[in-house]
Parts: sequence; C-alpha cells; structure tokens
Amino acid sequence: MGRTYFVEEAIGQYLSDLSTKSKPYVTGLLIGQCSPQRDYVIRAVRTPPKEEQKEDHIPSKLASIDEEWIAAHASQVAQMLPGGLVVLGVFIIATPELSKDSQNALRKLIFSVEKSLTKRRLWKPAEEEISDRVALQICSATKKVVCRTYDVQDPRSSAKPADWKYQSALSASWLALDCTVNVNIHIPLLATSPNHDLEKNTKNGLNRWSKQIEDSVFLINGQIKDDDTELLEGQKKLRGSTQSSTQFSDVKVLTQLSQGSSHRSTATVQVCSGSINLKGAVKCRAYIHNNKPKVKEAIQALKRDIINTLSDRCEILFEDLIINEGPHRKNFEREYHVLPQRLFVPVAGSSVMLSDYKFGDEADAEIQERFVEMLDQPVQAEDIHIAEEINTVFTSSLDFHAVDICPTTDNVDDIQQKQVTKATLLLKLQQNMGVVIAAAVAVFASIFSFNYFSD
Repeated sequence: MGRTYFVEEAIGQYLSDLSTKSKPYVTGLLIGQCSPQRDYVIRAVRTPPKEEQKEDHIPSKLASIDEEWIAAHASQVAQMLPGGLVVLGVFIIATPELSKDSQNALRKLIFSVEKSLTKRRLWKPAEEEISDRVALQICSATKKVVCRTYDVQDPRSSAKPADWKYQSALSASWLALDCTVNVNIHIPLLATSPNHDLEKNTKNGLNRWSKQIEDSVFLINGQIKDDDTELLEGQKKLRGSTQSSTQFSDVKVLTQLSQGSSHRSTATVQVCSGSINLKGAVKCRAYIHNNKPKVKEAIQALKRDIINTLSDRCEILFEDLIINEGPHRKNFEREYHVLPQRLFVPVAGSSVMLSDYKFGDEADAEIQERFVEMLDQPVQAEDIHIAEEINTVFTSSLDFHAVDICPTTDNVDDIQQKQVTKATLLLKLQQNMGVVIAAAVAVFASIFSFNYFSD
C-alpha cells in the first residue's frame, strides 16, 4: 500500500492557476512534512524562470528541463524552511502531448533535488526515516492528477502509487517548538595546514559542533520527556478551529560536557596559527503536525533546525563575501563579520511561518523580492518579523599563535544516547565536573611540557 499525502486545499487552486498558463509545462517543488503514518503538503512553489529566459520562450520538450536550475532552487528554498519542513518532492503540469514523458522527467528531478539537498546537510538521516519523495503529474487539459513516490535512498527505485487528498485548514493549528541557543564555537587553524580556507574549516568545525547538538538533552516546557510519548500529553489540544493558531512549546537545550564514561579520550597538543570564532545567540524553531506527534519527531525537527540555521548563515555569509569581494577572497588574515539575522514570515491560513535571513543593511524590499522569487509568495513589510536581538558574529584571525588542546576519542562509532532522566542528568553533571578538573590538570601539564622543551 502506497503513502497518503494530505494536501492544503489552497494548493489545489494554486496548481489549477498554473495549469491555465499558456506554457508546454510548468515545474515546481512541494513543501511539507513526513511522518510515519502520513505526509503533509502545505506549499507548492513553481520554479522561477532564469533571468535570461523570457516567460514566453519556454522549451517545448521535457528533455530540455534544466535539472541543475531546479535543484539549485530547491537548495535556496530549503534555507527558507524552519525545522520540520522539507522539500517533499516535485510536480510538473504538462500538456497531454508531453504527459507520456512526464514520469521520466519527474524521476530525474526527484534524484537531482535530493542530491543537491544532501550536500548541504550536517546531519545524517535516521535509520527509520521516511525516504520516499513524491512526484506529482498534472495534465493541463484534463486536470488529471497522477501521484507516485520514489525511494531516494535507492537509485534503482521504481515508482509506487500514492494517494493525493486535499484537506482544508491542514496546518492551521500545528505545534511550534521555540528555543534560543547560545553559540560559542572556537575552531583552531592548524599551523601545519598549507592554507586557511575559512569556508572549509568552518564547515569542519560546524560538523563537530553538530554532533554536540545531536547528543544534547532537550527540556520541553521544563521537562525531559520519553521519546515515544505524545508531545501533547498532559496539554490541551486545539480542536475544530479553522483559524490560524499556534501552540508553542518552550525548549531548553543542555549540551553535555563529555561523552560519558563509556568513551575513553586523550589530550592531543596541536600548534595553531589562527582561529575562527562563532559567538552569539540564534533563534530556532520547528513545526510539527497535530496528529498525535511523538516527542522524538519534534526534537529531531528542532535539532535539525539548530544545525541548519547556523550552517546556512555561514554559507550565506561566504556567498556574500564572494559576490562583493570576488571568488579569490577565500582567505582572510583578520576579519570580523556579523552573520545575517533570522526572520519569520506568516503563511496565509496556516500557523506555520517561513524563514529567511537578512544582513543589517538589507532593505525590506529585497526580502520581499526574494520571497516572491523563491517561494512565489508576496509579503507585506509589516509581516516581516525579525527573530533575534543579539547578533551572531564570525571572527577569523590568522596571526593568532596558541597551543590548542583537542580531545580525540578512541571510539568513533556513533552510539545512541539513552534517555536522560533528572537523576541521571545530575549524575552526568557530577561526572563531568571530575572530567573538567582532570582535563585542566592534563592541559596544564601538556602546556608546561611544551614550553619547557621549546626553551
């Protein structure tokens, strides 16, 4: 039995409007959320035309579809999605003459888009994660809808039938999880490195930091909850409302100081010629469906938003530097930059808000233009909500000389963290205090030894 996609009713009208345009075909992305029981589609977004491509000069054959352009659009859209929302698949609206070739075109697009999205991720999909992506085909003349899925984890995957069902007010009362994460990441630049590519080094540092986020403890409204319990257990659920309303949960993130007694670690002395520092506070948010969501679904969505939002900001910063200063500007002796701030924009008829980033000197008109281009959504200036008051800064220095102590673990296998209750959390904190004291002694001894022999 195939998957079922519950679709926001307004999407039906949006796709119908696209089908009336006098074009051989229209392509686009489907945005929503996967869950074990069913999938939800809350947005459809047409592929923007290239700047040099006139609206009335669309190639008439599906073989001419620009997969790279559509995949690049998917990557841009993914940066504008809060936690819990993903690019679920692609759609194509084609004339009857092109319908027979539509499925082949959709299959290629599905895998091209997934490849593009995978490149930017600093997290790995869970073993039980849904890997089916939807391919929607619509005939512009008959309005016939054909919905199929492909398993993007299997390159040889064949099409499977799926149900496409419209529903009103689908995301009008989804749940939101909010948290603010204080960031203080120090990334050493080794003296032995032949050059200092800040973008590459930053990504490596964020990779290590992302593992800390994955292993963190999450308190939802001040409580540690079992993964398999319902998120709304003990809370009143909003029912029967067609008005947009959001039920927020406040989340605190506790980063563990060590990996626990099951991991052995040693101290390695490395001579560094510089460093990268990321410091500030980032606003993170994830949305989850209201059909008896599990705690683990919500926490996973928030974890990925925390990791994505910092990674995306750094990527946007480097893109901005290349645009303004040229691609040769890969290395910087001493730089201080403010990462772009996060903002949220509401979606009509939904409790979900879309996301974007802006630099301090960026005008609202530029943000409005980006939403129209990337998400085909007009935005009023008064609807742009800046999420953060504290700037997150990116600092790099290549004339900083220091000895950095980097822990290396003997066991590099990923071990799933067991549920941390209040009692075990206190125990871990006590253990960590001992580790900190022991590490301080080891650091002092290592530095003293290094300085002694240097003299």
